[in-house]
Amino acid sequence: MTLTELLATVRRIEVRTNRLVNDMMVGAYLSHFKGRGMDFEELREYMPGDEVRDIDWNVTYRMGRPFVKRFREERELALIIALDISGSSNFGSLRQSKREFAAEVAATLAISATRSSDKVGLLLFTDQVELFLPPRKGRTHILRIIREMLFFSPKQRGTNIPAGLAFLNHVVHRRSIVFLLTDFLHSFNSTGLAARSGRDTLQEIGLTNARHDLVCVHLHDPRESTLPSAGLVTLEDAETGELLEVDSNRAAVRERFFQTNAERLAELDRAFRRAGVDTLSFSTAEPYAQTLQRFFETRRGRRRG
Repeated sequence: MTLTELLATVRRIEVRTNRLVNDMMVGAYLSHFKGRGMDFEELREYMPGDEVRDIDWNVTYRMGRPFVKRFREERELALIIALDISGSSNFGSLRQSKREFAAEVAATLAISATRSSDKVGLLLFTDQVELFLPPRKGRTHILRIIREMLFFSPKQRGTNIPAGLAFLNHVVHRRSIVFLLTDFLHSFNSTGLAARSGRDTLQEIGLTNARHDLVCVHLHDPRESTLPSAGLVTLEDAETGELLEVDSNRAAVRERFFQTNAERLAELDRAFRRAGVDTLSFSTAEPYAQTLQRFFETRRGRRRG
């Protein structure tokens, strides 16, 4: 792809997602997250009516009288897009690959964040951290994020979600909003969420959700659920290169393929519930804007409740 074609593609994504933000997402995004982060402002003596939970017991002990910590709401937040660009992200049975679809969803989030004058950062990962762009503002920065999401060439093909999240927890110190976009295909083994070196996926998700405001975005291509009747077909694992030949004309084979994926999705859903993390699920075969809007409306309703 030439530089002109690359820039034209980035521009098309920008225009399309800008239109979605204008038509559907105005006021729907970071306003639902505001107030989650607090900055320390001052220490002063306790006054009747102050919250007991705000008492600084160390200072109270030293001074011999109660003192409370005062906080102010952060006026500026950061959105971190954590995007899986492993080999499986390049699969697409329809108009877009999962990576292209994810880039468009993430671009919508990024542009929504800029409308609230918030910074946006990007993490691209496989089984290692491939690229990290610290949170910044500005259209030029957003266009670079879109370009990297679409065209960055990774060094590896595997997936290691815990490593990517652990990196974020190490380098991003201020509480941020983290959207993790992945297909979760290589997060499982026969016992559930697969353990890697160090903490497993579920543990790292829980830790990240405690430090930040984590939203797990599950990306799914419809061909990953259903196998067509097409005779002998060879299936290749895009991350390991492993090949498997199956007779797709056999109904039992197609049913087993469907059931295996259904069990994987059910375990994924149970794992998210155990972790207490917000989740979104998108199929590349369906529009995403209304689902995203409903998600923010649900969060707003929870906060008001």
